[in-house]
Amino acid sequence: MSDKPLMPLATAVWLIENTSLSFDQIAEFCVLHPLQVKGIADGDVAVGVRGINPITNGQLAREELDKAQADETYRMKLARAKTIVAEAPRKGPRYTPVSKRQNRPDAILWVVRNHPEISDAQIAKLLGTTKSTIQSVRDRTHWNSANITPQDPVGLGLCSQTDLDMLVRKAAAKKAKLAPAEDTSPTLKPATETVAQARIEAPREEREKPIDLDKVFANLGGSQKPQEWTDDEDEDEFGRKKRRR
Repeated sequence: MSDKPLMPLATAVWLIENTSLSFDQIAEFCVLHPLQVKGIADGDVAVGVRGINPITNGQLAREELDKAQADETYRMKLARAKTIVAEAPRKGPRYTPVSKRQNRPDAILWVVRNHPEISDAQIAKLLGTTKSTIQSVRDRTHWNSANITPQDPVGLGLCSQTDLDMLVRKAAAKKAKLAPAEDTSPTLKPATETVAQARIEAPREEREKPIDLDKVFANLGGSQKPQEWTDDEDEDEFGRKKRRR
């Protein structure tokens, strides 16, 4: 809040018409020149301006006015508002002083290299520049590309650390939101894993079951069980021993 009434001329008109304050007291309270106050009293200044009571609108306390009327050397103090109204958010590109505008390409290159997730529109708003300038810095087609060196915009005084951090968080959140979701659906297992699992889960009785020779020879094409030889021996016509069936 400034140290003067909201409408100094209208306040001075009311004080001249309704109090016995001196021109100097009114001039200091309303932040006006004493000659302006004298001109208001003479009708040469602020003609047709309707006076505003600073007491009813909360800009001056009654005690302050009484003290000033009793003592010509006393200077009234402006009453402070009980509540502070926040300033409206600034719209449009950030204003950059002329002395710092030559450093904007350095700041643009720093942001482009260190925070690629920030869009050109966001950089333009943060540093008070244009998209064409940002693109020329990206493409190295800027007229002063040979002398551009990346520098932190906070150190250059082009933005505050709070604004930069807030912009980085916002850009990172937007990038994460637009990224494709990871596929968590089940997939087929490798054959080696499924075979090993089947072997583990197979019943132990099947693995330890004895081999049936009849089934084995039947699968090979034989329909009869191999003949067994007795232990009795005999000789053929050549005198060789042979076993009888």
